[in-house]
Amino acid sequence: MSLQERKQRERADRARLIVATTRELAEQQGWDAVTTRRLAERIEYSQPVLYSHFRGKREIIGAVALEGAGEMAAALRTATAAADGPRARVVALARAYLEYAERNPAVYDAMFQLDGGLAFAREDTPAPLKDAFAALLESLGEVAGEGVHPALFTETVWAALHGLATLTRAGRLPPEHTGHRVELLVDRLAVL
Repeated sequence: MSLQERKQRERADRARLIVATTRELAEQQGWDAVTTRRLAERIEYSQPVLYSHFRGKREIIGAVALEGAGEMAAALRTATAAADGPRARVVALARAYLEYAERNPAVYDAMFQLDGGLAFAREDTPAPLKDAFAALLESLGEVAGEGVHPALFTETVWAALHGLATLTRAGRLPPEHTGHRVELLVDRLAVL
């Protein structure tokens, strides 16, 4: 391995360490606890080293969001691959989405609540975000119904799932009824 390849690998490893440490700190203590000073202390590098990878907290949030989008897409595809039939796929998708949001609240916030400097629903939307939407569209597009644009239907169901995730987490909806809400959402919105 050449010296340049080793330096590139070390740089990539440091960037992954910064993102992993950010996620850990945000999940444990919330996003307000994430500062560049605290991250530099935790990863045992100076703040200038951290800034050589990311221009600031906003960019780090964006990196966490992109990583989370990739994870969510994989979780949705795994859940729907095992389901038999369109209705079962949509139910599996909805449950996997809500479970991901519940298990990874700080990452979910980075993806959908915080400013990570990422473009959504535009030409320059980063590939992981497009792929996460595609993972939703794969199952929801097939049940949109005749004359309904699959992407618009997917956006509508996504908005409903996001609402369920955020309202449940905020204590506005009792979590014990999540399964019933998913069934109602699927039965009332999807043409099955």
